[in-house]
Amino acid sequence: MKLTSAAFNDGEFIPIEYTADGQDISPPLSIIEPPNATQSFALIVDDPDAPAGTFAHWIVFDIPSDTAKIEEGVSPTGKKGKNDFGQLEYGGPAPPFGTHRYKFRIYALDTRLGLDGGATKAEVEKAMKGHVLDKDVLTGKYSR
Repeated sequence: MKLTSAAFNDGEFIPIEYTADGQDISPPLSIIEPPNATQSFALIVDDPDAPAGTFAHWIVFDIPSDTAKIEEGVSPTGKKGKNDFGQLEYGGPAPPFGTHRYKFRIYALDTRLGLDGGATKAEVEKAMKGHVLDKDVLTGKYSR
């Protein structure tokens, strides 16, 4: 399985429109060749370089297994988790200083998680344990 974006390649800088300094919209994403047994996807975007520890920017789970594209500025069908901004929507890169890495993680799961909307990253990760068929990470960078 592979997660790609038409907006940036793995390891490249994220264009400003997808950050808090721009339009703060989510970039387009494509999920390529997920496992046949996939029942749902989970998407977690976080910043491992945040000063206080890894900071969650976007969490969506119970995404339908037939999802191949996530359009720019659109949250995929599924349940929205609460990010570390306290929001249920995408929150773009906004590093306080320096260059940070932003990890767009896709997980193919053998079940739907069944959590309520507003679940935290920790709750989603706990519920995924033992259910991950495959995963991929697309890393973008941003600096101020």
